[in-house]
Amino acid sequence: MALKITRTSLQISLFFFAFYIAGHYVFGFPFPAPLDLLQILFVAFSGVLLGVAFSRVWPLPPRAGFERIMRVFLLMAPALGLGLALHVWLQGPQAERALYLIFALAAWLGSGYIVRVET
Repeated sequence: MALKITRTSLQISLFFFAFYIAGHYVFGFPFPAPLDLLQILFVAFSGVLLGVAFSRVWPLPPRAGFERIMRVFLLMAPALGLGLALHVWLQGPQAERALYLIFALAAWLGSGYIVRVET
């Protein structure tokens, strides 16, 4: 499980590293400093950990339906709130990166690891 968490965190981080580096050349975003890349890695890892903790409390249902929709809404509210808190704590009020969205996306992707087994 720890290897899956690490792999998912690194994949999310690598995607956003590439996004912000490409965004520098295509859209004129500020080039990400090494500290920005470490912040993205930290936020992605924290988000995946929140998602895994949430899925331990409420495992993913085996079939699609209303329960999955409610589960996503109940995960996203605290994920966005905690993501905003991390965003302000790490980058201050004048932020250049959308760390709160990275955190919420990582939490959503991390919440799918534990699936409830039907009995």
